[in-house]
Amino acid sequence: MFDRLENIGGHRTTVLGQPRVIDSPVGKAVEFDGVDDALFIDNHPLAGAETFTWEAVFRPDGGQTEQRWFHLSEQDPTGADTANRMLFELRVAGDQWCLDSYHQSGTESKALLNRKSLHPLGVWYHVATVYDAKELRNYVDGVQEGAAQVHLAPHGPGRSSVGVRINKVFYFKGAVHLARFTRKALSPSEFLTPPVFHRKG
Repeated sequence: MFDRLENIGGHRTTVLGQPRVIDSPVGKAVEFDGVDDALFIDNHPLAGAETFTWEAVFRPDGGQTEQRWFHLSEQDPTGADTANRMLFELRVAGDQWCLDSYHQSGTESKALLNRKSLHPLGVWYHVATVYDAKELRNYVDGVQEGAAQVHLAPHGPGRSSVGVRINKVFYFKGAVHLARFTRKALSPSEFLTPPVFHRKG
C-alpha cells in the first residue's frame, strides 16, 4: 500500500523530489510530478521467483511520452544494478496511454507493448504482468493485452524504484495506490481488484 513515504511494505525508502501522499477514490496513494519525484525501495519483491504475478493500481496523468513508473532491479554482490530487470512502463499518446511490460533475465528479454490498446488518462487502473514459467502476459483491468513465450530465470536480490527508471530517467506523472507480488501465475479472476476499475480523481 502506498500510504506513506518513509517505507513501503515495511521496507525503507529513499525519497527523491517531493512526491506526496494523497486521498483518492481508491484510497491513499503517492502522487508523482513527472519531473523529479520518485521512491527507491530497498527490496526486489520478486527475487528468486520462478513464476509470478505482479499487480498494481495506478493513475497515469500524462507527462512525457515514455515513462518507467515501476522498476524492479537485480543487484550484483557489490550492490550495482545488473541488466536483469522487470518494469511497468507506459507510453502517452495525446490524452491516452498504453501499457508496456518489460522483463529481462540474462540473454532473454521481452517487451509486451500493444500500441493499439489505448486508455484515457486521469483514471485509476489495475494492471498486471503474469509469468507461468513459459509465457509472459500482461493485463489492464483484467483484459489481456499481450503475451509471448519466453524463458525468464529468477532474479537475484535487488531494489525497486517507483516513479522513475532505476537510473533516474523517464519520470512518471501520476499516482500509485498499491502493488501486490504473488509467487505464482494467477488468473484474472484471482487478481487483486475487480476487472473494471475506472474511477477518476
